[in-house]
Amino acid sequence: MVEADDSFMGFVVSRAAALRRTAYWLTGDWHLGEDLVQTALIKTYSRAGRLRNPDALEAYVRKVMVTTWRAWWRRKWRAEVPTGMVPETTSTGDTSGVVEQRDWLTGLLAELPRQQRLAVVLRFCEDLSEAETARLMGCSIGTVKTHTSRGLAALRDRWPTPEADSPARTVSIEWGST
Repeated sequence: MVEADDSFMGFVVSRAAALRRTAYWLTGDWHLGEDLVQTALIKTYSRAGRLRNPDALEAYVRKVMVTTWRAWWRRKWRAEVPTGMVPETTSTGDTSGVVEQRDWLTGLLAELPRQQRLAVVLRFCEDLSEAETARLMGCSIGTVKTHTSRGLAALRDRWPTPEADSPARTVSIEWGST
């Protein structure tokens, strides 16, 4: 059992940043994303030893994250209600506007219906194939294509023109940055 614990801890240490990043893109909030990762890891820990393929642990954790996130969305009451107003923050030396751009893009993603958002995040933020995305979402590849297409169309509709005064004019989001 100690060897399995060490193996799981090694996985958590090596993949925690990637899992948190996925959770952030799903939830739109770093703190809620961390809660999602912790919940998924707790649910996964007791079952990790029973996986037929130990290399599938990350895929299993992602599946747990997706199903947990869906369950959270189905709840009628959430402790906090997000608002459109972002409070003023002090600069931490980021003069390039990357944080502002990422917040802007996260806001656009938050406006998408959850299935479209999930498909877009898994396909483009996590760079998963259509088949992997379909497996995680529990649907067909055609459904993934539909949700992805509609999600991207909705993002394009909300994307400002180059003349608009918006941080999107020069968006160069690095999906992998935290």
